[in-house]
Amino acid sequence: MRAVLCRHHGPPSSLRVEEVTDPVPGPGEALVRVEACGVNFPDTLIIENKYQQKPPLPFSPGGEVAGVVEALGPGVREPPVGSRVAALITFGGFAERVAVQADRLVPVPEGVAAPIAAATCLAYGTVLHALRDRAALRPGEWLLVLGAAGGVGLAAVQLGKLLGARVIAAASGEAKLALCREQGADAAVDYAAEGWRERVREITSGAGADVVLDPVGGAATEPALRSTAWGGRYLVVGFAAGDIPRPPLNLVLLKGCAVVGVFYGEYARREPVANRALLAQLFSWIAAGRLRPHLSATLPLERAAEALDALQSRRAIGKLVLLTQGPAPG
Repeated sequence: MRAVLCRHHGPPSSLRVEEVTDPVPGPGEALVRVEACGVNFPDTLIIENKYQQKPPLPFSPGGEVAGVVEALGPGVREPPVGSRVAALITFGGFAERVAVQADRLVPVPEGVAAPIAAATCLAYGTVLHALRDRAALRPGEWLLVLGAAGGVGLAAVQLGKLLGARVIAAASGEAKLALCREQGADAAVDYAAEGWRERVREITSGAGADVVLDPVGGAATEPALRSTAWGGRYLVVGFAAGDIPRPPLNLVLLKGCAVVGVFYGEYARREPVANRALLAQLFSWIAAGRLRPHLSATLPLERAAEALDALQSRRAIGKLVLLTQGPAPG
C-alpha cells in the first residue's frame, strides 16, 4: 500500500509517499481501508517532534480517518467487515490502510460521505467537547471564536450557532471574515486590526463574550481574555500561532472568569465510550442536515506535504482532507 512517511523529523517538505507493507490488525484492532483523512495542525507538530505523542520513526502522520473495515484482529467481533467507519487516532492516517483499536471506531451513517466524516472527528469533536462539556455553553450567550476561519474555528462557528449561541468570529482579512459570515457568524472582527477589542465590546453591548474559544494563542490571547464577560469561560484549545501566552492572572480574578483547558485527544483516550457517543451525535446532525462541515479542498495523498505546508503557514482557509486511492477489498 501507499503511505506518506516521516522518516526523519522535519518540515512537511521532508515527507515522501512510499510503498509499504499492509498493516495486520492485532488483538483488539480492526484494519480500515482509508478513503479520506483529515489534515490538522497537530500533524504539523508531530512530524517535527513537537507534539505530546512521539511515535517511533518511520511513521505516517494523520489523526482522523474515514473508510471501510477490511479485517478484524483476534478477539474482535465488531464492527462487521464492510462497515463504514470513522476514527480519531494519533497518527497513521496518511495511508491507504491503518490498524485501529476497534473501540475507537464510530459507524458513519448513510448519506455522510467519507471526506465529510474524516473532517468531523478532530475539529468538530474538539469543539463539541469544548463548548458542551467544558464551557457548558448556553443558548443566547456570546461566543467569541479566535482563528475562526481555520478548521477548528469554522467548526466552532457552526456548532456555536447549532447550540443556540450568538457567535463573533475573529479572523484576519476580509476573505476569511466573509467565509465566517457565510457559515453563520452573527458578527465578524478582524483581530489583526487595531481596536478589535472595542468592536467586541460594542457587539456585546459592553458585556464582553461569555465564552471565548482560543485555538490560536500568541498575541491574541490577552486582548481576548480582556474581552471576556464577568463569569465567562476562556477555552484554551491550542497554540497555532506558535507562542504559548502568559496572560496576567489578575484579569481572571477581576472578571471572575474561568480559564479552562481543552485536551480533546486525551479525553477521547480516557473516555472512549463517551467520545464515541459524542462523534455519533455529530454524525447524526450531519445526516439530518443540521450540520454541514466546510471542506475548502480535497487533495490526493501525494499532495500531503503541500496541505501541511498550507496549514503550517496559515494560508489554509477551512478544512483540508486527503483522499486515498487504495484498491477495493478482494
